Amino acid sequence: MEGINMKDLLDKAKEMQKSLAKKKEEAATKTVEIAVGGGMVTIMMNGNLETLSIKIDPEIVDKNDIDTLEDLVRAANNEAVRQAKQLVSDGLSDLMTDMKIPDLGDLIKK
Repeated sequence: MEGINMKDLLDKAKEMQKSLAKKKEEAATKTVEIAVGGGMVTIMMNGNLETLSIKIDPEIVDKNDIDTLEDLVRAANNEAVRQAKQLVSDGLSDLMTDMKIPDLGDLIKK
């Protein structure tokens, strides 16, 4: 493993681990709010993919048409998850750009 300082590599890994933990904490403070059906169903979710609130306009509640309500909730939830994941992905992308990972040379070659 010529050219690779193992101490520097381990230090960089520890630094990266701390940065990842910090990004996860930051993700919990960021939220997305998705409204579907003209605002009939709204979901708020944080970057940890935790649903913080679901609001359903009483006008959409029809005991004879539960399928529409279920579809709107599902659509709002799926979009909230997609956008919350994007928040995290963007944060991790920034982290990887900021981290200067040493060239691993032969370690990654088969």
